[in-house]
Amino acid sequence: MPAGLWPTGLLLCFLGVCACLEEECVLGIVGRPVSLPCFYPQLLTSANVSIEWRRDEEVVLRATWREDGDVEEWSINRAAVSAEALLTGNISLELPSVDPEDNKTNYSLFIISGGNQSVALCSTCLRIAASFSFPLLQREEAVQGNGTTFFCQSSRGYPEPAVHWLIDNTSEPPEGSVRTLITSLPDSQLFNISSNLTVNISKDSSVSCIIENPSMNETLSSTFYGADGSPVVSRASEAMWIFSTVLSVVVGVMVVIGVGYQIHLDRISKRKKKEYQYEQQHTNRGYKRRYQFKEETETMKPERKETDV
Repeated sequence: MPAGLWPTGLLLCFLGVCACLEEECVLGIVGRPVSLPCFYPQLLTSANVSIEWRRDEEVVLRATWREDGDVEEWSINRAAVSAEALLTGNISLELPSVDPEDNKTNYSLFIISGGNQSVALCSTCLRIAASFSFPLLQREEAVQGNGTTFFCQSSRGYPEPAVHWLIDNTSEPPEGSVRTLITSLPDSQLFNISSNLTVNISKDSSVSCIIENPSMNETLSSTFYGADGSPVVSRASEAMWIFSTVLSVVVGVMVVIGVGYQIHLDRISKRKKKEYQYEQQHTNRGYKRRYQFKEETETMKPERKETDV
């Protein structure tokens, strides 16, 4: 390789290594549980074995399996391993939730042997991400004719995204026409985005605000189309409102039909019950009448008297 290409080659190799390391990291979504995988089949044949999961140098979980089957476990923040780890060899670390402060942290599993000697078995990194809200796009005409200003807002995502503007879906806005402010929320370290575009365009032009979050493999966009000043988000919301209304009407009609049919079945059941009771009453009366008639007939028969003759 020529000498002038060595720096470029080294840079490409470094970027390739970084990309591989990034792919090996486990993605955790803010507020959701995540599992850090580790499998150790030799654990199936072990006895009196202890393990430790460590976050960098901090122990977050310690577990010991005794010969009698007892398990002693200690953890922070409700971290856990499977209760059947000794039977399956799966000693993955289960975290009930993650937040941005856990981003780019390393977790390692150690087997603790006699003399408190430890051997690292598994090591993985954790990267954190969260989806941004769908961008809210608004348009405002300048009072003194200095162009049109568009406001784009999105909130509670992680990490910092890339914000882009497009005019008529093809061209980028002029340099200096965009001002973007990304702020971190102090309570959660999530990010809010506020971006403004001021530009001179025709009333028929469309303007798009695009938010890219590569960590989530997510691209969100909102667009104003033409002079009507209505964003795609509003049209999508209107369509969803119409769909929800139609669905509510259909469900209401089905409920009314179901109730009416149930009332009809109840009426049929009551009528059949009355008919059955009526037939039983008449049957019992006929039986009583026949029984009474039989008694009266037997009473009217003359008794035979025995005589000496």
